[in-house]
Amino acid sequence: MDIENLLHMANRIAEFFEAMPDQDEARDGVAQHLQRYWEPRMRRTLQLHVQHHQGAGLRPLVLEAIRDRMSAPG
Repeated sequence: MDIENLLHMANRIAEFFEAMPDQDEARDGVAQHLQRYWEPRMRRTLQLHVQHHQGAGLRPLVLEAIRDRMSAPG
């Protein structure tokens, strides 16, 4: 998995949800999108990036969604 591509895609998802007035709902939206449409390998790679690199390169909304709404990689 190319982490740079995953970061770009995750940030694009966040850009869409950032327009929502309710940021709690926006975090849920990002997390739900990642869980529904990304294959497990993609999610795991992104979660490991957050774990090992503190989410460098990710928009804050993605980072919050992963930390607050998604379980740790298995």
